[in-house]
Amino acid sequence: MRVFSLVVLLCGAFRAVAVAESKDRHVVVIVWDGMRRDFITEKLAPTLHALAQRGVFFQNHHPVFLSTTEVNGTALATGAYPEHSHIIANQEFRYGISTNKPVGTESLDAIRKGDRLIGGHYLEVPTVAEILQAHGLRTVVAGSKPVALLQDRSERTNFNGGAVLFEGRTLPPALQATLTNALGLFPPTSVTKTNRDNWTTRALVEELWRDGVPSFTLLWLAEPDYSQHGTSPGSEQSLASIRNSDRNLARVIEALKSKGVYDQTDIFVVSDHGFSTVGHGVDVAAVLNKNGFNAVRQYENKPAPGEILIVNGATTLLYVAGHDPETSARLVRFLQTQEFTGVIFSRQSMEGAFALEDAHINSPEAPDVVFTMRWTHTRNRSGTAGMENIEAETPIVDGQAKATPQESKSEKGTHGTLSPYDLRNTLVAAGPDFRAGFADRLPSGNTDVAPTVLWLLGIEPPRSMDGRVLSEALNIDGPKTAAPKSEKLEASRHDGRLIWRQYLKRTELNGMVYLDEGNGEVSGP
Repeated sequence: MRVFSLVVLLCGAFRAVAVAESKDRHVVVIVWDGMRRDFITEKLAPTLHALAQRGVFFQNHHPVFLSTTEVNGTALATGAYPEHSHIIANQEFRYGISTNKPVGTESLDAIRKGDRLIGGHYLEVPTVAEILQAHGLRTVVAGSKPVALLQDRSERTNFNGGAVLFEGRTLPPALQATLTNALGLFPPTSVTKTNRDNWTTRALVEELWRDGVPSFTLLWLAEPDYSQHGTSPGSEQSLASIRNSDRNLARVIEALKSKGVYDQTDIFVVSDHGFSTVGHGVDVAAVLNKNGFNAVRQYENKPAPGEILIVNGATTLLYVAGHDPETSARLVRFLQTQEFTGVIFSRQSMEGAFALEDAHINSPEAPDVVFTMRWTHTRNRSGTAGMENIEAETPIVDGQAKATPQESKSEKGTHGTLSPYDLRNTLVAAGPDFRAGFADRLPSGNTDVAPTVLWLLGIEPPRSMDGRVLSEALNIDGPKTAAPKSEKLEASRHDGRLIWRQYLKRTELNGMVYLDEGNGEVSGP
């Protein structure tokens, strides 16, 4: 990780004193899960559009890879690359937590078992909420999805420092009765999750903020992600869910105004990732087993040497039992012949593949091979660009899958690849410490939110973060911003018959590396 310069440390110390002397200082982060930035329009999201006009619109914002919810929820919380936080996917195989199948990395059970297993270090780095509480500042985290738990997961019996609401459950547990007595039971999922978002937003502004707005608040909304998965980005249902998220943003702003702290509050509206449309389902297990591999989705017995455990998605994780190098090499060579393959990363050095480190996903329990699905610029029925394959249990013809639009009556949405449609997401920020009416063209990322929040509150992190302070967007002093540098990594392999090529575009700024785009293709007879 980077180490801040002495000048930056001194500047941060001065900033801490200045903020400590101020009467009120608040930061509110609102996550619209899956919000593509091209849907920020005056007609569709008038409140967010107005906030962008008032403050800063980040035109080149990025999630970390994998471009999925739990990975980026952790990046937003910690300012760390996945390899440093140790959350690299929504589902992972963690033998100490589950010996035979993947676990959801946001689940309370996995978190509790993981913390017990490694002495409270399920996340290897501290979160913003934890850091602020250690400095005596109060925090509130509220989410209609369980990913909110990754922001502040410690068990507690009182409100010392912070309260957490995650998918209707609470920390401390006794808080749940207070919320349900006031608002009724946490609603079930219907066609959308807008009802859950509305309930969670009301719980925040009416109950969790009843005695005042804390130094730091995070509100995580489940939409438009849920609707886009079910009906694809740009569908009528997805657009309606965006309008609902905008109304919840308006509720938050109105609450800040009614409590007299709006002018002392910096607001971030961010999404965890972008979104694409499903082009074709690929049953990777069936393809591998048909071509001489032993692939499973969970272990029924003790895994045989070289057996491959598949964790699916638009990016697929492949765990090779015993880390057998011969199986891993054969697996990579096979994937390089498949038209559904996008970009391949491997634990060991392989011709025509990138290293896990190139995408900052080489965590201690990382898989042996990771590959993204191939994407295209194809538009869906609503005219929204970006289409990609997804790993799913669907029939395969002759062991191959083509990246063509699905032929069902209803399109579906997905994300998680190195497509620019997945790797460009939303960030808007406004408030007393942000420039007014500014379009930030420099690259930024979800990893940058945490260090910027701490900077605004005058708190120095206990260890350096991967992300950078978004100084160019501030009207207060911040660390100096250098010029961005772009590069394109390329890898290829020629087996005498087919040629495999893949690329990965990256941009570096102040030591932070943003992944811009990556894809691959096989050519030949």
